[in-house]
Amino acid sequence: MTSEAVLSIRDISKTFGQRRALDKVSLSVAKGEMIALIGPSGSGKSTLLRSIDGLQTIDGGDGAIDVFGGKVQHRGRVSDKVRDARIRIGFIAQQFNLVGRLTLFSNVALGSLGRIGFWRGMLGQWPAETKAAAMQALHRVGVSDYAGQRANTLSGGQQQRGAIARALVQKAKIILADEPVASLDPVSARKVMDILRALNREDGLTVIVTLHQVDYALRYCDRVVALKAGKIVYDGPPASLGKTQLIEIYGPEFEDVFWEGAPQ
Repeated sequence: MTSEAVLSIRDISKTFGQRRALDKVSLSVAKGEMIALIGPSGSGKSTLLRSIDGLQTIDGGDGAIDVFGGKVQHRGRVSDKVRDARIRIGFIAQQFNLVGRLTLFSNVALGSLGRIGFWRGMLGQWPAETKAAAMQALHRVGVSDYAGQRANTLSGGQQQRGAIARALVQKAKIILADEPVASLDPVSARKVMDILRALNREDGLTVIVTLHQVDYALRYCDRVVALKAGKIVYDGPPASLGKTQLIEIYGPEFEDVFWEGAPQ
């Protein structure tokens, strides 16, 4: 891993009505990091992730988000260059965001739209390069046997792996995964996390994943960033995040669901 920063977040805030979802959040992410964003519901995790991709506009002021040295947002406005940044950012949502009536192959091939053009993709006129990349990506995540099936006939785990494959076809350098395993069974969830970890370690992709499963955050990620009430309250290695700190982040009820063998 290098110290090269691929993402810089400086003093950003986001307010919804009377609630401040993000409160002067700053974060720097180096190339090749795998970071877990944790915290209770409503802490700002998803808002932060969506802001990085320009899907959520931040409040006005001096706050800014830069990706690969280019502006995504500044002073409450999304940059007109945001599309250039999004080409290199793969966004994986909890509900997969696949087009149910299309085959898994077509959904994955849609990752190339930023390069081949919208209408060519909508008409299914995939270049040979895209076809090869789509099948290679499907094989990489272990679902190439389902390439010809409609997405809405597949299990949640298979669809989520398809969403990851789409990001690979997109040639994303950063993967933002928003609760990617929240709706999956434990076996499928571990498989998805294994794939994200392999892409991080083997391909050098930068991965930022929001998780409710704290044990997954500690097991798979090299860095944990915890939010509470829109503020970063912990940023460091998982080994230094113990039971006492987690109870402070989540509240006293967290102790009731704390798993055996976790760090103290």
